[in-house]
Amino acid sequence: MSEQVADRLLARIASGEWGPGHRLPGERQLAEEMGVSRVSIRAAMQSLKTQGLLDAVQGGGTRVIASAAAMDPGLLDLVRVSRDNLHDLAEIRSIIEAWAAGRAAHNRTDADLAELGEIMAATEADIMRGQHKTENDIRFHLAIAKASQSGIYLQIVAIIRGILREMVEYHRYELFPTREDDLMILRQHQAIFEGIKASDPTAAEEAMRAHLGWVLARYTGQKAENS
Repeated sequence: MSEQVADRLLARIASGEWGPGHRLPGERQLAEEMGVSRVSIRAAMQSLKTQGLLDAVQGGGTRVIASAAAMDPGLLDLVRVSRDNLHDLAEIRSIIEAWAAGRAAHNRTDADLAELGEIMAATEADIMRGQHKTENDIRFHLAIAKASQSGIYLQIVAIIRGILREMVEYHRYELFPTREDDLMILRQHQAIFEGIKASDPTAAEEAMRAHLGWVLARYTGQKAENS
């Protein structure tokens, strides 16, 4: 029974319903929802903890974690050794994030749209005040990951979250430092948002591919200048 319960819990993680960092309902609530004993719930959770998918929360409770989170420091070290590795990561992002944008356009909820809309408004307000806010960029891409409703993609994003922050900070303060760059990124994000809002996977994918293609072109140009 505990194995069956573990499979059911894992299915909710895999579907994206419970993403990285999500705090699970209590044992009693889960037992009532699934029609099983709390003993079965407890055994199933312990099994998933052993697999590295769940972790105990200080003060009580259980949360979803990224099973390969230990990879993140290694990625950070690679980037600090050579900025060329950021170019490689940008190429990888242009592939998987285009897919995620299309998936988000297909699966997004009204709550997802509200969150993305709020992020867009905050980004524009910061630009008007002359502020460079990496946090809004990160929030935008994480919100798309959430809207994709893909548990696998959410786990991937959880693994690279640290390197994503460093990458975006490099973009906003070194690679794209001007107000014109800020406005261009805002327009590109708006196109992605409109594709998701319209439930148009093709438009969302193309807009994300154009955005990250523009980023890659800047990498290539900077590398040529420095060579």
